[in-house]
Amino acid sequence: MAADSGARDSVEFAATAARARQATTHPHPATDKTPLVLSGATVVLPTGTVKNGQVVIDGTRITATAPENAQVIDVTDHWLVPGFVDLHNHGGGGASFTSGTPDEILKGIRTHLTHGTTTLVASTVTGDMDFLAQRAGLLSELAEQGDIAGIHFEGPFISPCRKGAHSQELLRDPDPAEVRKLIDAARGQARMLTLATELPGGIESVRLLAEHGVIAAIGHTDATYEQTVEAIDAGATVATHLFNAMPPLGHRTPGPITALLEDERITVELIDDGTHLHPAALQLAFHHAGAQRVALITDAMDAAGFGDGRYMLGPLEVEVSEGVARLVEGGSIAGSTLTLDRAFKRAVTVDRLPVEDVVAAISANPARLLGMSDRIGSLEPGKDADLVLLDRHFDLKGVMRRGEWVVGPQLG
Repeated sequence: MAADSGARDSVEFAATAARARQATTHPHPATDKTPLVLSGATVVLPTGTVKNGQVVIDGTRITATAPENAQVIDVTDHWLVPGFVDLHNHGGGGASFTSGTPDEILKGIRTHLTHGTTTLVASTVTGDMDFLAQRAGLLSELAEQGDIAGIHFEGPFISPCRKGAHSQELLRDPDPAEVRKLIDAARGQARMLTLATELPGGIESVRLLAEHGVIAAIGHTDATYEQTVEAIDAGATVATHLFNAMPPLGHRTPGPITALLEDERITVELIDDGTHLHPAALQLAFHHAGAQRVALITDAMDAAGFGDGRYMLGPLEVEVSEGVARLVEGGSIAGSTLTLDRAFKRAVTVDRLPVEDVVAAISANPARLLGMSDRIGSLEPGKDADLVLLDRHFDLKGVMRRGEWVVGPQLG
């Protein structure tokens, strides 16, 4: 009976999602497929930055040469960078990826898309196992249809000592059988699972994830340095929002931060919103890990792109004030209201990072982790025409996804 109900829910979700997508994601589908040349911009390529460069779009792809009938748009005094790739995102536009309806989920995707995120992994929060499995099945519909790049499970296999904005009553040890249940429920669309690898079953679960091609991310952890090294050797490859929800770095007890920064197999997530990290901590991570091992993420919740107020994050109530999200009970930081265009601008203008390093961290590196670098993450011929247009102050002026303008171009 439960299985029949789940299948019916999945079919209904897919049908509703299709209707919602038509209404919200592409309200005015492009009909003009004339090849396009964006000319005169400073273009950030994997090989370096090109001034007075150009990007040619033909259909949904970037091409090497412009056909004679191509339309030319002068974008002088602007930057052209690849579309942003967000590995860790719980929602936006007032919508939760953990609990929202299809319409709400697509609204959340659309919100981040208008801020430059052309590829997004939908993250869930700690919940009952049956509920998470059901949501995985539903979200997999959107992944199969190309609206999201997959699913990230954050919890419930995390440490009660470092639970952050997760319900303690729903936490559990990472039993490999239960980890496998979530992988199976996602129908090949599970991309990452965050767990405290020091808990019973943690190392076995890391090995299971690696065997199934799912990123094992160390986070919400109370692990020692030695325990973290063991997890990396078992196959963990990502640090979930480094520094946050883990023991601080100590000179006698270096903890997980040191192990995660020093190992070349690890990519570290960073939330550059001015709240989660002191600028010096962000600089420390970039210096020791190097730009090629950083992924800038949002860890966004419903309020991203929506505004202050009261929200629910899983079963927990959140108060968002002046753009900072905290649990009503206890005051723990509860995700962020960040969008990646703001993270990009802050990284360049406040943190003074080289634009090329920021592009690597916000596009190329997460694309590589997702196994999608043959299609996204850089402005190269043959790849999807996913790009962001920024003015000289690094404010967003245009977003293109697969050859269609989502925003702009705003050149006035």
